[in-house]
Amino acid sequence: MAVAEPKSARRRADAIRNQEAIVEAATEVLAEQGTAVDVREIARRSGVGMGTLYRHFPKKEDLIRTVLRRDFSRWAESARRAAIGAENPWAALTDFYEQALTGYARHRVIVENFALTWSDPDLEGIRQLRLVIEELRAGAEDLLRAGVTTEDLLLLLVSLGHAVQLTDGGHPLMWNRLLRISLDGLRADHGEPLPGAHSSRSK
Repeated sequence: MAVAEPKSARRRADAIRNQEAIVEAATEVLAEQGTAVDVREIARRSGVGMGTLYRHFPKKEDLIRTVLRRDFSRWAESARRAAIGAENPWAALTDFYEQALTGYARHRVIVENFALTWSDPDLEGIRQLRLVIEELRAGAEDLLRAGVTTEDLLLLLVSLGHAVQLTDGGHPLMWNRLLRISLDGLRADHGEPLPGAHSSRSK
C-alpha cells in the first residue's frame, strides 16, 4: 500500500514550483519590457495569483533583484564560455566583450540596472564578471598597454553598455565600431602612460 505524501511536503513542493514559475516568467517579461513592467503580467504568465506572487516576493524590487542575480550569473558564464573557446588571449578578450554586449542588448533589465549595480558586491554575477575579466586581463597582459587594470576593463564594459543602450541594441554595427576603437586603445603598442598608471603593470 502506497504511503500518502504528507500535506506539508506537498505544500512545500507547490511553493517551490510556484516560485520557479514566477522567476521564469519575470525573467522573460523583464527582458522584454524592463523594470516598468506591471507585476500582474508576471503573475499571469506564471499562472499564479497575485496573492501567491506577493507571498514569495512582497516587493517588486525583491523579484527584480532575484532575476538580476540569476541573469547576471548566466550572462557572466555565457561570456566566459565564449572567451574560453578563443584562439588566443586577445581574441578571448574581444570575444568576451562581444558576447557580453550582445547579451546586454537583448535584456532590458540588465540594460537598465547594470550601470547602477556593477559595483554591488552582493551580486554573484558581478563577482563572476570581475573574476572572468581578471583572468582575461592576466592572459592578455603582454598584449595590453601598461597600467590597464581589471577595474578599467570592467568600467569599459559599463561604458560600452551605455553605447548599446543609446543605439537601442538594434544597431550592433554602431556599438561594435566603438568596441573596436576601445580595444585598439588597450593595445600595448600605445606607449604613452595612462593617467595615474604606475610603471609596473597593475591589477
